[in-house]
Amino acid sequence: MFQEKIGVRSVRLALGLLAGFVAGHALAQDAPMQRVEITGSSIKRIVKEGALPVQVVSKEVIARSGATTVADLLQKLPAMQGFTIEAIAAGTNSGGRTTASIHDLGGSYTLVLLNGRRMAPLEDNGSSVNLNSIPMSAVERVEVLTDGASALYGADAIAGVINFILKKNYQGQTVDAGISAPTHAGGKSANASITVGFGDLETNRFNVLMTYRHDEQKKVKATDREFSKTSYIPLGYDGQSYIYDRTSTSGTAANVNVAFKDAKANPQVGFNPYKKVNGKCAPGFFDYLSNTASTEYCAVDSASTVETVPESKRDTLFTAARFKFSDNVSAFADLALGRFDLTARIAANPVSVAVPVGSSVYNQYVAPYLSPAQLADAKTATATYRASEFGTRDSETITNVRHFVGGLDASFGGWDMNTGATFSKYKIDERYTGGYLLNKEFRSLIGGSSFNPFLPAGSATSPTAEQISSSIFHGSIREAYSDLRGIDVRASREVFTLPGGASSIGLGADYRQLHQVQTASDAAKAGEIYSFSAPAENDYKRTSSGAFAELSLPILKNLEMTTALRYDRYSGVEDKIAGRTKGESQSASTYKVSARYTPVTALLLRGSYGTGFRVANQSQIANNLVAAGFTSGSYACPAGLEAADATLCRPGRTQYNAYRGGNEKLSPEKSKQFTLGFRLEPSSSVTFGADLWDVRMTNQVSNVGEIQAFADPLKYRQLFTEFADPATGIKTWAFINAPINIGKSHNRGIDWDLTVGEKYSFGKMTMNVNGTHMLKSSYTVPGSDSEFTDSMDKYGINDQVTFRDIAKIVTTLETGAMTNALTLSYRNGYTDQAATLYSMATKANTTTQIRLQVPSYTTVDYQGKYAISKVWEVRGGVKNLLDKEPPLTLRTSSGHQVGYDARYADTMGRTIYVNTSYKF
Repeated sequence: MFQEKIGVRSVRLALGLLAGFVAGHALAQDAPMQRVEITGSSIKRIVKEGALPVQVVSKEVIARSGATTVADLLQKLPAMQGFTIEAIAAGTNSGGRTTASIHDLGGSYTLVLLNGRRMAPLEDNGSSVNLNSIPMSAVERVEVLTDGASALYGADAIAGVINFILKKNYQGQTVDAGISAPTHAGGKSANASITVGFGDLETNRFNVLMTYRHDEQKKVKATDREFSKTSYIPLGYDGQSYIYDRTSTSGTAANVNVAFKDAKANPQVGFNPYKKVNGKCAPGFFDYLSNTASTEYCAVDSASTVETVPESKRDTLFTAARFKFSDNVSAFADLALGRFDLTARIAANPVSVAVPVGSSVYNQYVAPYLSPAQLADAKTATATYRASEFGTRDSETITNVRHFVGGLDASFGGWDMNTGATFSKYKIDERYTGGYLLNKEFRSLIGGSSFNPFLPAGSATSPTAEQISSSIFHGSIREAYSDLRGIDVRASREVFTLPGGASSIGLGADYRQLHQVQTASDAAKAGEIYSFSAPAENDYKRTSSGAFAELSLPILKNLEMTTALRYDRYSGVEDKIAGRTKGESQSASTYKVSARYTPVTALLLRGSYGTGFRVANQSQIANNLVAAGFTSGSYACPAGLEAADATLCRPGRTQYNAYRGGNEKLSPEKSKQFTLGFRLEPSSSVTFGADLWDVRMTNQVSNVGEIQAFADPLKYRQLFTEFADPATGIKTWAFINAPINIGKSHNRGIDWDLTVGEKYSFGKMTMNVNGTHMLKSSYTVPGSDSEFTDSMDKYGINDQVTFRDIAKIVTTLETGAMTNALTLSYRNGYTDQAATLYSMATKANTTTQIRLQVPSYTTVDYQGKYAISKVWEVRGGVKNLLDKEPPLTLRTSSGHQVGYDARYADTMGRTIYVNTSYKF
């Protein structure tokens, strides 16, 4: 009952597929049985429920989900937590990167493959792949292994593997198109693709496939949605009224800070000159709710000017060629090209403007509001100006992806063999297209006698249109790329016979080179951009090699065991700019043992145990050590450092010099993990399964705070070095703020699913209920190896939430040419980040921070499919049918987006879409 023929559109899953992601049935029993390689094993075998939990998302299920991007598809799987979303491009240099993360372990521990081979990672990461690199129209199915797989795939597979299987041996022409439109303003999207294939690999001995797709996504402005329109948020808590104030004190009608020569006699003061003159803040400004006795600021609602969903365009092209030389030898070549163009817009540039003491502006707007003592002692006056009239800060990131694989498949002497060469490159070009200012021109403008930072936009002294256009920088600020090259070979065959059948062995080896480069533009390095520090430049290269062996042992007809062993070796990081190799070569051996047992035909029991590893990113090892000023606190020379070299100690209690950089002594992170699960199929219409999984990681890369380091310098000895004063040459101890191997984590949970299907006179109805229940998700406090914390159902110190329960229910009704599907998605509520609120009762900020209870979040989606003919089908649906808004959250890690968390809720709102597909 647990063995299915090849051609199954959707394998019945070990961990329970995402609701609705269990679709498809076995073909007729006389269909030819073929051996295929599945994710999680190097041995070709008949497709069946295995010892490892593999989720398979078929092409039909992808279409039924309504997803328009790979990220949208994957990040809605209940097993996915801790990923990166495209919306973080607002206020960061992410370029709209999206990543996958299995079981909240993180993108760095989740290996993403394309047709079973690695892609070039992000430009600043050794493993995470941008899901926007995947050509959506070429995807035939997705296989998700939710168990560690370092013993087969090497580093980075501690959480599991996501393998995108692309189309092959396709004949004909297919045109697809789709549009979607929210019922609120903004956010419209459209896509179109064409796929052409000719030649049959079996009859013509060749096949060529080409598919191209274009996507466009329109922006959603913060003011387009009620939940995101302001950073000045009234709310109720425990029967009281409060205001959450995330407004900014930088504005066009600027505040001013005045410093004095005698800081003890005259502490610094701040106020808003416009309010002093007019008795109230300028239009569009608020009274700042965090004012103190020495300040009287006005604040601007800067969050209202950002975007919730950035504007983007995507073009992808995938072409594949297969040629069969003989029945035993064939060649293949795959080429994937992609360009992703994203523009993110955030609030206008906040700028500090010096107001010379004694100038006309100072005498009119600052001096009248100082006491005689302050006026006589004034040292500097600084306006906290925001260049609103120069527009929002707009950054455009152009991502180009090139991925080529060529190789051979062969069968000789009982061996099934495959070898391939990979050339993969991920490149970004980050450009500023608006709102960022030219240094020379802007300094000239604000230094002019007519410039007045204390008046609202549109005043007589405001910059002219010509002055604005001539002061805005347009151009690139940096380029960066990851270049991955590799070659691999793998083979499998039957070796001997056991009571349960033929035993098979799989062998393989691979070699890779990763080259990562970042260069700052000439304009950035020349200081042409106002108040901008040029990105650090680097040029790193590292090689790795590995070999593995896997053995399947069918001990009995109903009992099979599999063992796997792998050895990997990584070189040190070659730093071209520094002219030397940093770090030492590293090696790791990992293993895995798994078993499946069917005591009766309706029940499958399975389990696995294994080890894993991950090497540190090249930047974590090789980033240059640069001076970073002094420690924040003052310290007496610790006894451990004094014992090491007392001549480097400073007298008394004082600050020490500080460095920032990588750590050449980092070693691989390690893991131990197991799974234990079952599949129960009491009838052909009912399937139930669950898998318990557990992952423990040690030696994780983490940063140690200076307080921890000075408290135990022997434990953190590698974080102290000597510093030579450039003026005197005197050497003293210095603290290095760099990563070390110290962190630990422990994650555990249960993936489960239930599928019930039944045929009725009016059609076939299928219901799937599945989800992930987290039991444990703890990790050490940064820099500690023993103090554990967690983010379970609460906003943690890692700026994330680990949800205990994420689940989906999908009900599908098939009635002839019409198919209807209803999807309910659920995640539980959580305790929000602690925040200081302004009390309307006391007219003051709360003395203790408040943590809201963010409610659970549920959405309902609908899709209907109608097959007009055998070659033409139309799908229409509504996402977020009930128009559920994101719940209020007071997190601060969102930067420019305030009041909601786009990672955990739908920011688009009710969205209507139509897709069509026509085959020629």
